[in-house]
Amino acid sequence: MKASSGLKDGATARMGMGIDIRTLAMIGILVLLWVVFGALTGGTYLTARNVSLLVRQMAFIAMLTTGVTLILVDGQVDLSLGSLAGLASGIVALLIIGAGLDIISSILITLLIAAAIGFVQGTCVARFRIPGFIVTLGGLMVFRGALLGITKSRTIASFPAQFKAIGQGYLPAFWGVLAAVVASALLVLFQTLDRKQKQNYGFEVAPAPEFLLKQGLVTAFIVGVTVYINQYQGLPVPILIVAAFSTFLTIVSQKTKFGRHVYACGGNQEAARLSGINVERVTITLFTICAVYTAVGGIILAARLNAGTPSAGTGAELDAIAAAVIGGTSLMGGIGSIPGALIGALVMGSLDNGMSLLNVDIFYQMIIKGLILVGAVGFDINARR
Repeated sequence: MKASSGLKDGATARMGMGIDIRTLAMIGILVLLWVVFGALTGGTYLTARNVSLLVRQMAFIAMLTTGVTLILVDGQVDLSLGSLAGLASGIVALLIIGAGLDIISSILITLLIAAAIGFVQGTCVARFRIPGFIVTLGGLMVFRGALLGITKSRTIASFPAQFKAIGQGYLPAFWGVLAAVVASALLVLFQTLDRKQKQNYGFEVAPAPEFLLKQGLVTAFIVGVTVYINQYQGLPVPILIVAAFSTFLTIVSQKTKFGRHVYACGGNQEAARLSGINVERVTITLFTICAVYTAVGGIILAARLNAGTPSAGTGAELDAIAAAVIGGTSLMGGIGSIPGALIGALVMGSLDNGMSLLNVDIFYQMIIKGLILVGAVGFDINARR
């Protein structure tokens, strides 16, 4: 009974606050990575230009990580992320460049196709009881084959300037800082209302000085990083897209009945079913949401590369799942948060960027990321024990 209570308290902390002790530790590791890479590259790593390019490049993996996090919380897995993102990039390229369709219609069609794919995969898992590992492993091969088929194994380029702005554009410095200030203000308001609600229900909350200090540090970090990045060309548009989508999913996961159902299903699916939760509907909805977020990531990737390529998204599913696990999401289900997963994506992006600047051979990069993933899962298993 005591163990169950402890697990419940841990899950509540992750759901309500969005950041737990493990995530705070990851922030410390992230800062350490920046310091080490900054020293090893003679300061090049920490220049405004490189930091700006880093966050722009990580937007693709961040979108995939955001989408798959709640799948993992639900106790499922999606191995088709990279192939589906590549297929989405190929479809949008074919519609805009090949068929001459307008940008908005092309994006909407791509997202609708992705949603249909996610719905089908979710139905196979939830209704037909096919293990998610098998369904999405099959999807990985099917979507990669479909991408090779629609592109005829050729690169499809070049996009109009308006579409390229999705992956390459920058928001002018003034508007970037304004967006950071508004986002910080909304975050503080959100946290204040959450604290007030907990007090009304008699839950324990952090002392006022500690709460204010935390909000001040978060605000200073967001505004400070934005101002620093703005020194290059402004705030990258891809990171604004990631912020908008991740904020929406954070609110859904932490402040809605559906979000509570996701964590309940991940914690104990049978208990959730007996309590009246439609477990099948939750799973199907999550796979659909994940597919849409993955497609958005594919669109960002196509815009950044200015092309739809047959190899787009190859191996991205491993980076996305690794980022989610590193950010505190448990592969056992029931535990995880969007903010933590984004920190994990930033850690993975920082590693890639730093090792590339140091000209580390690609096989060493793969070995290092693999060891980090195994270490993160091992930490998670021991923590749950």
